[in-house]
Amino acid sequence: MRQSSFFLSICYCLFLNLSGAYAQLKPSDFNSNWPEWRGLYNSGAVNGGNTPVEFSETKNVKWKIEIAGKGHATPIIWGDQMIIQTAVPTDKKVEKTDAGQASQMAPNQTDLVHQFTVVSVDKNSGKINWKTVVKEELPEERTHELSSWASNSPCTDGENIYAYFGSRGLFCLDMKGNVKWERDFGQMEIVASFGEGSSPAVYKDKIFVQWDHQQKSYLYALDKKTGKEAWTAEREEITSWATPLIVEVNGKAQVITSATNKVRSYDAETGQVIWECTGMTRNVIPNPMYADGILYLMSGFRGNAIKAVDLANAKGDITGTAAILWEYNQDAPYTPSPILMDGKLYFLKGNSGIMTCLNAKDGKVIYSNQKLDGITNIFSSPTGNRDKIYVAATNVVNVVKAGPEFSILAKNTLDDTFEASPIIVGNDLFLRGAKYLYCISEK
Repeated sequence: MRQSSFFLSICYCLFLNLSGAYAQLKPSDFNSNWPEWRGLYNSGAVNGGNTPVEFSETKNVKWKIEIAGKGHATPIIWGDQMIIQTAVPTDKKVEKTDAGQASQMAPNQTDLVHQFTVVSVDKNSGKINWKTVVKEELPEERTHELSSWASNSPCTDGENIYAYFGSRGLFCLDMKGNVKWERDFGQMEIVASFGEGSSPAVYKDKIFVQWDHQQKSYLYALDKKTGKEAWTAEREEITSWATPLIVEVNGKAQVITSATNKVRSYDAETGQVIWECTGMTRNVIPNPMYADGILYLMSGFRGNAIKAVDLANAKGDITGTAAILWEYNQDAPYTPSPILMDGKLYFLKGNSGIMTCLNAKDGKVIYSNQKLDGITNIFSSPTGNRDKIYVAATNVVNVVKAGPEFSILAKNTLDDTFEASPIIVGNDLFLRGAKYLYCISEK
């Protein structure tokens, strides 16, 4: 669910020459919207306003509301609307009639039917605009006790909302919450019942879904007006949770997927592979990122893999070629995606509160193994804003100074746990917790 002075310096080039998923939008749109879960080119950063350094339950809380159900999906924002996905248990029970069905239930799963719901919140007041239940059913799959059945984040092109619930399907809603079409991809089989989490990406007339699991895997390209397939690419992949990234290179749009067996780039119009290289580690979760002609890839489960790829020179099999500019194979993140801001890469080691910063151009270490305050286990991704980085975990939000020297500006505590990532629009910081949705802003 993005950049600082680095964003400003390359703004003109990004939007006119390498415009990627947002070719139809103006540069100013990105100061007032957050259209997908990691923002522009998955950088996780924004050139926003003056968001607070210090806050608590009694300080700099503009509004706070309770959100029904459970969902770790990072919200998105377009205009005054914040869009949230959640899975709300009902009082309807489904009888488990055979041992097979019973054995599929996870320790944290009940026999309750859930309502898979899209919620619109006014970002200025916290008032609920509308709620739409897009599906009501008992989840067949297990999910990790720290995960949810609403962990996939939505995205928008400013005209429609694309709400994705994995095995529940993809739903296109208008901005008033009316369902225009839906698409069912079937039932995923996720490794070790860890739960689902990849999010869709929209580009011009298409929406892309990376469907990697333990059975047949695919990359789907759908007509965003109808939900019908434009093309489908079969993938020899196991489960991944990364979201596809779309960029334009030499006038041609590429859909880039990060996964265990291979990293691949597909022609956005035809689905043909443009280039590929050896894959990442097991359980790929962090999203690919892009800036200034360079693609960045990270993965950190049972190994460490960090790569920078020169997209202008990436064709065919680029394994071991000069198209791979540099690699840094230590301290990579497992669950949290990194931040790309002001020419620097910030990331956490594994799922821990230990931060590293690299020079994005050459991979040289700026600092490493810096410990956050009060964060030992983290599943959300950090978010950057100008000279600040927000890292949210259990009851704690660290604010770290962005730049060449590591410094913690504040350790803030709130009455909630955060698995969704912080998002920033203007002077407002939004935090979606397990129970509450916060708007943090200086009054």
